[in-house]
Amino acid sequence: MNHPTTGVGATILIVEDDPETRGSMVKDLTAHGYHVDQAATGVSALRRWELRRPDLVLLDLGLPDLDGTALVRRMRHEATTPILIISARDQEKDKIDALEMGADDYVTKPFGMGELHARIRALLRRAVGPAADVEGIVRIGRLTVDAGRHQVLVDERPVQLTPREFEVLKVLLAHTGRVVTRGRLLRAVWGAAYGDEAHYVHVYVSQIRKKIAAADPDGALEHLIVAEPGVGYRIEMPDA
Repeated sequence: MNHPTTGVGATILIVEDDPETRGSMVKDLTAHGYHVDQAATGVSALRRWELRRPDLVLLDLGLPDLDGTALVRRMRHEATTPILIISARDQEKDKIDALEMGADDYVTKPFGMGELHARIRALLRRAVGPAADVEGIVRIGRLTVDAGRHQVLVDERPVQLTPREFEVLKVLLAHTGRVVTRGRLLRAVWGAAYGDEAHYVHVYVSQIRKKIAAADPDGALEHLIVAEPGVGYRIEMPDA
């Protein structure tokens, strides 16, 4: 089944110094339901990145102030956010270097928007881990999480999570069954500057639990997010 609005709710940061290219991508992706943020330089991209973690980054390597690979290293050090390189550099070495530094995919300019959309959808699906289906939807018991639409349901009842709460849940889902340390959650959702603010994670996980519980009167998902004292949290599969 084709879902042309798969991107509804997902936020994409476009880092591209050419105004015409950037403008056309912003217009097209917005028309397809994505929330789009944009930056023309590496420095401004880092500001946007710190202000709010996007769901995906489209990154040109040839920026006027920084080489795009420096941004790849910085972003990958702090988070697992998918990074899709869009570059005129078509040498194999450039592609290998970017991918080895942590980029997830590479598209050479000029490219078709159809190809770009397909790669974006694939990366958004993979961002929530191997438990996601082909549409980027994770189902754990009665809980359904649609990564592309930023939608959380218990049965058919919506759970209204804030963007930060959704990001915390998404990082945990990407590592279902495994412990995610508080430090890793902080870096992935808030950035390296918040490395000592462990109470942030506790507060946000508590809020997620409360909101899921409000939509789950039978308590079937009471132990969905398990705390590992002094370490972090993990998503527990119902049949585990």
